[in-house]
Amino acid sequence: MKKLITNVALYQDHSIKEGKNIAFTDDRITDFPDHPDRTAYDEIIDGNRMLAMPGFVNTHNHIAMTVFRSYADDMQLMDWLMQKIWPAEAKLDSDIVYAHTMLGIAEMIRCGTTSFADMYFFMNDVARAVETSGIRAALCRGVTGITPNAQEALAESKEFYHTWHKKADGRITVMLGPHAPYTCPPDYLRQVVDLAHELGAEIHIHLSETKGEVQDIKEQYHKSPIALADELGILDCGCLAAHCVWVDEDDLNIMARKHVRVAHNPGSNFKLAGGIAPLGEMLKKGITVGLGTDGASSNNNLDIVEEMHLAALVHKANTLDPLVIPAETALQLLTEGGAKCLGYTDVGKLEKGYKADITLIDREGLHWYPKHNTMSLFAYSANSFDVDTVIVDGKTLLRHKAFTTIDIEKVKAEAERTKEKLFSQLD
Repeated sequence: MKKLITNVALYQDHSIKEGKNIAFTDDRITDFPDHPDRTAYDEIIDGNRMLAMPGFVNTHNHIAMTVFRSYADDMQLMDWLMQKIWPAEAKLDSDIVYAHTMLGIAEMIRCGTTSFADMYFFMNDVARAVETSGIRAALCRGVTGITPNAQEALAESKEFYHTWHKKADGRITVMLGPHAPYTCPPDYLRQVVDLAHELGAEIHIHLSETKGEVQDIKEQYHKSPIALADELGILDCGCLAAHCVWVDEDDLNIMARKHVRVAHNPGSNFKLAGGIAPLGEMLKKGITVGLGTDGASSNNNLDIVEEMHLAALVHKANTLDPLVIPAETALQLLTEGGAKCLGYTDVGKLEKGYKADITLIDREGLHWYPKHNTMSLFAYSANSFDVDTVIVDGKTLLRHKAFTTIDIEKVKAEAERTKEKLFSQLD
């Protein structure tokens, strides 16, 4: 089908241009015609008063953890995991994971997100939810080397790759997901690297999330988590590293040299008191960075933009570092940077030949006035309620804030039913 978005403000080439048109055929952007023949298109979308952005990219999540929202708050990371989350996760099943993946996907679509990376369990059910909803995703089965099912998890990862990689019209890609060096001993990580080379898969892993993690790894292996991952070959496979909060100059140099892509999760790091990642130093070294929400936060990427700026301000206050994260940098991390983190080469920009993953933002709210600078207003004033239309692969998933592929009342009912099912086992 040939579709046209008319008279829209277009974010392109690091600037915003008013009164533009976007043409796309099936799943690809084809043109930005100045005087389009409206009769040549199967569908016309009025972009008046809208800002057209590349679809937002959530670079790190454990999406079915929406089931734990408001269950275990105000705790340190390791206490939160060991006392609350891991015992509850032992009771999860495919029914619960599918229901809460659909809830998380619906939230992401409603907030303008068109692609996400996920690491969790029952990943066939996560993939089914991605396929049904129409969103784009880079998925991996989370594995740990210290649990009794460590080898079974690797086998499941291999099977998952063969079953789902490049499926759902190419919207699903599959990575390998070793949890972290503190749950995956070196011998196990070597097995992951071997499997990555066998499959041609990339790796998604948590690295240097907390100060305690870094101290423990250094005591055990006499090197940082980043240096350990480098020594074991993790960083040679194409690596998406979540968090990277407690990294030093040597770590940053390794990351830059090995082209590590960082999923920056300021909301999660704030909530679990993990610290503030040195985002400015990463960007100065040319490290690719995207934004993620993680399993401890909501799935709202626009909120993450605000949290990122808050983190930068706190970092500045604590270190007297004059670096400020500009509004345009925030837009880049949310779109193009995130797409690069997930390994996409045709997502993250509104350009000819790129995928038609487009988010339209309504600019008529009171918080969009006065209109001095649209880019600044988007970074500092916009919120998820401004998202009007979401298009993935040329298909409209949200139009005038209404879902087109998801029965949202059913999603909410199933989320509540499966929440009761899980927590009745924990009473």
